[in-house]
Amino acid sequence: MSLLVFLCQVLALSFLFFFSELCLAGKTIPASFVFGDSLVDAGNNNYLATLSKANYDPNGIDFGSPTGRFTNGRTIVDIIFQALGSEELTPPYLAPTTRGSIILNGVNYASGGGGILNATGKLFGERINFDAQIDNFETTRQEIISWTGESAAAKLFRSAIFSVTIGSNDLINNYFTPVVSTVERKVIPPEVFVDSMISKFQLQLTRLYQLCARKIVVVNVGPVGCIPFERESDLTAENQCSVEPNEVAQMYNVQLKRVVDDLNANLEGSRFVYADVFRIVYDILQNYSSYGFESEKIPCCTVVGQVSGLIPCGPSSKVCIDRSKYVFWDPYHPSEAANIIIARRLLSGDTSDISPINIRQLANLKLNR
Repeated sequence: MSLLVFLCQVLALSFLFFFSELCLAGKTIPASFVFGDSLVDAGNNNYLATLSKANYDPNGIDFGSPTGRFTNGRTIVDIIFQALGSEELTPPYLAPTTRGSIILNGVNYASGGGGILNATGKLFGERINFDAQIDNFETTRQEIISWTGESAAAKLFRSAIFSVTIGSNDLINNYFTPVVSTVERKVIPPEVFVDSMISKFQLQLTRLYQLCARKIVVVNVGPVGCIPFERESDLTAENQCSVEPNEVAQMYNVQLKRVVDDLNANLEGSRFVYADVFRIVYDILQNYSSYGFESEKIPCCTVVGQVSGLIPCGPSSKVCIDRSKYVFWDPYHPSEAANIIIARRLLSGDTSDISPINIRQLANLKLNR
């Protein structure tokens, strides 16, 4: 190797290190690493061979065009990090542009149809389950270390917020979808199914910690029995919330809260936060008019002439004129208006909504290791 080539390589590496340090030095907003399912997918499924996609009209109507988000506008994590001061939305891991210094601000690994259990969502085709999402973060972690060095990367991860919104698909797809889950429900009691979810999820959250995640928001499963799909597929519900899915979700949530408490007690230098989205969403549904909504049952995006809660939102759907008046965007997902309320309560709510601290407090929390 010539002296000139050697000097050029040294200068290039020095510039790279300087640029990385500069990016981190002026950083006041924590990086956001997002894991989960379609509730927070920012477009990863656009790059997969799957039926679970939202990169077509009228999804994203309030973005100006479809983005791959399963709602009319922003997801909960989009709203939270904009409120914390972020100018850019956290980019999807699979996007070709999610490379280089952009990953220092965080990455979204979420995938529509994904779940805690690896088999969840197989009916839809490709999806990124939580194990694979953690694998993808491990790749990002190594890239960040390569960019910044071990010390700066460790500092970034200590201040970053990791959010995990997953579990609904495990219940809906595996246990409460008519015909598809009938056999599973007959042979596996709900207590056993929930135990299998919880035991695996605890191992997955522990693995995130081992990969240097320190501030982790764990979102529980919402009132899945109240989504339009469950209301209308349960013939005994009479257009009310389906009782059993909500009972099993709460069974899971009680155990999840214990897991979060256990992780806080045993994983040194971490802060796990339990976000009670079940409580928040159920409150919105029970008191929808006081929140300014006109409908808590009918989704904004419906297929004309079909049962409103069973057909996915698509190009042939009819879209309500005022999206701010509907809790649900489609048969499964909240509208941006509902996401705004949820996000605000997670950001600044008291311990009945999110514990032991809220996300603003978490963002300001200083951890030493």
